[in-house]
Amino acid sequence: QHYNVLHRKVHCINLDPAAEFFRYEVQCDIRELISVDDVMEDSELKFGPNGGLVFCMEYLINNTEWLDECLGAVDDDYFIIDCPGQIELYTHMDTMSRFIKTLESWGIRVCAVYLLDSQFLVEPSKFIAGMCSALSAMVQLQLPHVNVLTKIDLLSAKDKDNLDRWLDPSQLTLEGILTKTSNKRHANLSNALCRLLDDYSLVHFVPLNIEDEDSIGDLCLQIDLVLQINEDAEPRGPADLQDRDDTESGFGDETT
Repeated sequence: QHYNVLHRKVHCINLDPAAEFFRYEVQCDIRELISVDDVMEDSELKFGPNGGLVFCMEYLINNTEWLDECLGAVDDDYFIIDCPGQIELYTHMDTMSRFIKTLESWGIRVCAVYLLDSQFLVEPSKFIAGMCSALSAMVQLQLPHVNVLTKIDLLSAKDKDNLDRWLDPSQLTLEGILTKTSNKRHANLSNALCRLLDDYSLVHFVPLNIEDEDSIGDLCLQIDLVLQINEDAEPRGPADLQDRDDTESGFGDETT
């Protein structure tokens, strides 16, 4: 909806084989190729939900011609690819890394957008675990990366007032919070994790309040900067988009 207001054409791609419904139009849907239900119902495979999801993603990577055909001719469009939320796909398996290399071989510039629920702020240990997962994904995927703290609108007034210290937390901030909230027996482990995050100094967050148009715009701008989208390009009006639809059959390029 935000991009539609800007008259900016985007294409949404669903790569979650366990997805159930969408509130937006999906250009390509992996469930047309394979779904978790298909895999789980196969009497020979005998996979559960997690194993079935991994199998689906491996199947996609071995059948990327389906996605290539669905995307069509690559030009200058913007793709938003909704991926599965199973964290091991991004932290220690090479599944998504191989998929990213395929996209790049098609001339598509890729940016990873990692979403962390702001409700993790209620329990600092969970937030730090989320930071470690984000760092692991950044190292594994080796992509331009934007970390997003979502559902800011659901935070209490007190947590919103303290939000800034979570967006770019220092080692001292993390250690101080963990000292107050964690078991003292785990102090050395907690401090080691905080030092690790501080040494890399890569995990920073952009807050997202879905009810705030400015917040959505700030996130979109951050992604554009990471992808080095041409800042001089002028937004196209509805007539331009209609003309393009009438003359082109492909969907185009540029992002996830």
